[in-house]
Amino acid sequence: MLDKLQALADRYEKLSELLCDPDVANDTKKLREYSKEQSDLQESYEAYMEYKTVSEQLDAAKAMQNEPLDAEMRELVKMEVEELSGRKTELEEKIKVLMLPKDPNDDKNVIVEIRGAAGGDEAALFAGDLYRMYTKYADTQGWKVEVLDSSLNDLGGFKEVIFMVNGKGAYSKLKYESGAHRVQRIPTTESGGRIHTSTSTVAVIPEAEEVEIEIKESDIRVDTFCSSGAGGQSVNTTKSAVRVTHVPTGIVATCQDGKSQNSNKDQAMKVLRARIYDKFLQEEQAKYADERKSKVGTGDRSERIRTYNFPQSRVTDHRIGLTLHRLDSVLNGDMEEIVSALTIATQAELMDKGE
Repeated sequence: MLDKLQALADRYEKLSELLCDPDVANDTKKLREYSKEQSDLQESYEAYMEYKTVSEQLDAAKAMQNEPLDAEMRELVKMEVEELSGRKTELEEKIKVLMLPKDPNDDKNVIVEIRGAAGGDEAALFAGDLYRMYTKYADTQGWKVEVLDSSLNDLGGFKEVIFMVNGKGAYSKLKYESGAHRVQRIPTTESGGRIHTSTSTVAVIPEAEEVEIEIKESDIRVDTFCSSGAGGQSVNTTKSAVRVTHVPTGIVATCQDGKSQNSNKDQAMKVLRARIYDKFLQEEQAKYADERKSKVGTGDRSERIRTYNFPQSRVTDHRIGLTLHRLDSVLNGDMEEIVSALTIATQAELMDKGE
């Protein structure tokens, strides 16, 4: 591992030289490419540099223990050795995690699709709760949320809502949210006070760049129609809503929340490109599904991943057995404990496999 870390450090320092080269500074493509590569290496580089410094200081402190010292100085040196040993161990664990294979999509923006599933109006209301939870969480991360398409029910919930989350690391934190989310509560429409169970599904898809997914103009069909609101009623008389179909795969994307037909088409193309990319991604992952079953799920969108129990103010993530008794704060965007636990479970599994 030390050889790998030294090679990483050499590359980081070489990139620093390249970024100071006037030829690179004048080449936008190379500048962006090298800057991103260096940014990806920075945390590992800094951890390794600190590790080297701490190791040298620890060796020096241990050497001092073999010298004739008075009692006070010997105690100070002993404390320094203990402190440096602890820090070295912490850095070793951190570096092990940093050196794990990185998901190439982790730094990408994401498109999140939430749909009310089993439970009718109650499922749609819960879909609205999930949308609010994710937007609140995005605020805590400094990410920007943009609704691409939505379909309301008569009670103000979402039959479906599709939105983009723009921000560094959005996919790395939200990718574990794909799956079926279950809610247990007494619906406002329930007169007998009985607890009902409903579900909504979430799909988190990494945004695909045009260079990753090339869509030929001849392969798409564009239809326009009047946008509609809750209950299906038309909300305007101009055909600003856009439906884009990728004929070879049959994948469809619709957008009606923009102010113009052109903006809706642009947004629909983002969704279409991401869905096509996701299709290929899911197919690739399916090839290795039997070999690589993750503790946090296979990514199957039908898999039940979490339950939100209102009577007990309880949230349970079934993949890692995590239960929190603070439902209100989670639904208000306080999700970091869940996200961190899922990330740690994935890292632990990779380390166990020696990857």
